[in-house]
Amino acid sequence: MSLVQSVVRAIKILEVFDEVNKELSIKEISAKLELNKSTVHALLKTLKEHGYITQNEQTADYSLGWKLYERGNLLLSQLSLKQVSSRHLYTLNRATNETVHLVKRLDQEAIYIDKINGNNTLVIYSRIGKKVPLHCSAVGKVLVAYLPKDSLTELLEGYEFIQATENSIQNHTDYMTELAQVKKQGYAVDDEENEYGIICFAMPIYDHKYDVVAAVSVSSPKSNFTKEKENEYLKLLKLCADSISQELGANLTTKES
Repeated sequence: MSLVQSVVRAIKILEVFDEVNKELSIKEISAKLELNKSTVHALLKTLKEHGYITQNEQTADYSLGWKLYERGNLLLSQLSLKQVSSRHLYTLNRATNETVHLVKRLDQEAIYIDKINGNNTLVIYSRIGKKVPLHCSAVGKVLVAYLPKDSLTELLEGYEFIQATENSIQNHTDYMTELAQVKKQGYAVDDEENEYGIICFAMPIYDHKYDVVAAVSVSSPKSNFTKEKENEYLKLLKLCADSISQELGANLTTKES
């Protein structure tokens, strides 16, 4: 597979900065990469526009932008979260024999960062790295329901309520009602809203600041689901979510009081 030359060059620009070369002029960057200044300037302009490069207003020299710090922190948080969550997800998986997920929000979508398959192969929609809508998934509802009012308003500005199934929430009013219910009961439900034949329950994971940083869920085929299973799964799901939250530093006793 051939590589995209402009992307390769952009990556090389980012990699030219290190502990010694923290700030470089366009001339220095061009020399190090053996590229003409016009090409480097165009690439720097694009990287700067997206926050991956910043420019010193006084010297006009370039350095790495804060966007890289943001992306790096996201990766670190995911790795740390996955490491902490791993054994608790396996415990939940073994106790329910169902598919369990660990999910984070990424802008106006949620993204699966871990998954353990259950015994039933019907739950095939998800995979690690796949994105899922916020409005028609249990994990998405959980990740949105606990946002501060201003953040919630900003997040939902221009949000598209795409209908995945006939059960999907289709408008802002119904979604806000659903989010209020999620906060009230402490968990979210996706009853064939994202995928026909699948019911899913999700609960929030808190960090040491009591911010919801992820959601954990149990997905099951709707055909063999019962009220007894729902009660059992919610208890096990809460145990899993609380255990992960506590390992992330959340004092749930203080929060609940």
